[in-house]
Amino acid sequence: MFLTCEGTFGIVPTTMDYNGEARPGEFHAGYQEIEGINLGYLQINGTQMFALAQVLSDLFKDIPRTTISKKMEILKIKSRRCDLQELRTLKAINSVPTRAVKCSLISKADLEALCTSCKSLSPRR
Repeated sequence: MFLTCEGTFGIVPTTMDYNGEARPGEFHAGYQEIEGINLGYLQINGTQMFALAQVLSDLFKDIPRTTISKKMEILKIKSRRCDLQELRTLKAINSVPTRAVKCSLISKADLEALCTSCKSLSPRR
């Protein structure tokens, strides 16, 4: 079976059980507009998780990565490494480059805290 993305890139495969529901621990993909930028996400165990690479390249492109890393450390924001299936899904929805061999994920709550903390650092769009 296939699960349709909420964005414009089509379908992303997911594992379904016999009654058509996603199994616990599985995920689905979609898009969320944050600060005027459309970011792809994975919904994992009820939590929206965003690719840190896309967050850094699209949302915080004008802020040095060392500054973002320090903010994450101060805010005690932890990222988690995605597994192979999650990485493939992120590639399918164009959230990470197709050449990527690994990717870290950050939760929506942590992303919102990071955005709030970095508002004064980037010029307004």
